[in-house]
Amino acid sequence: MPQPPDPRTAGLVLAAGASRRLGRPKQLLPYAGGTVLGAVLQTVRRCGFDQLLLALGSSGEEVRRRVDTSGFELADNPDFGSGCSSSIAAALPALHPGTELLVLLLGDQPGIRAESVRLLLAGRGDAPLAVCRYDDGIGHPFAFARRVFGDLAALHGDKGVWKMLDRRADEVAEVPVPGRIPPDIDTEADYERALARLRSA
Repeated sequence: MPQPPDPRTAGLVLAAGASRRLGRPKQLLPYAGGTVLGAVLQTVRRCGFDQLLLALGSSGEEVRRRVDTSGFELADNPDFGSGCSSSIAAALPALHPGTELLVLLLGDQPGIRAESVRLLLAGRGDAPLAVCRYDDGIGHPFAFARRVFGDLAALHGDKGVWKMLDRRADEVAEVPVPGRIPPDIDTEADYERALARLRSA
């Protein structure tokens, strides 16, 4: 019997934030010969998604000029100040109508690995929500089945996704992924640590 085709999957990178704690656009911080966001996009291109989406808001024009966004459909989020849930809502209408799975990734996690995405998708079974269970806890990327897209669109604030995962905990698949949670960059100290990890890799 032929194997059924893999479900159509989209990857959405959230990169619309105003970097208030850092005081300068973290998307554009120098990293690995490019930028923090550029490193994330490079990894996401290797994940084999059927569609690539990138949510932009604060510093969007500068990101367009300085970051290679080739292959990504850009979703503008004018409401970026209200939290990352608004970026998800801004990007959802751009999804291909046949999309069955959406994988959410963060534009300030340059340590994210394509292998983590592959493990997440292979290990989720038919769960409507799936998260990576790293050695030190739960972290991105997250995966969402089509049947919860409406709930995603209705979220509010910066922690909307986490609240949704808490609220529907019995429906969440925790997929084991080796290693520690890829740290995000919110402060200068975070950035310095990210550069130190890069140098020691």
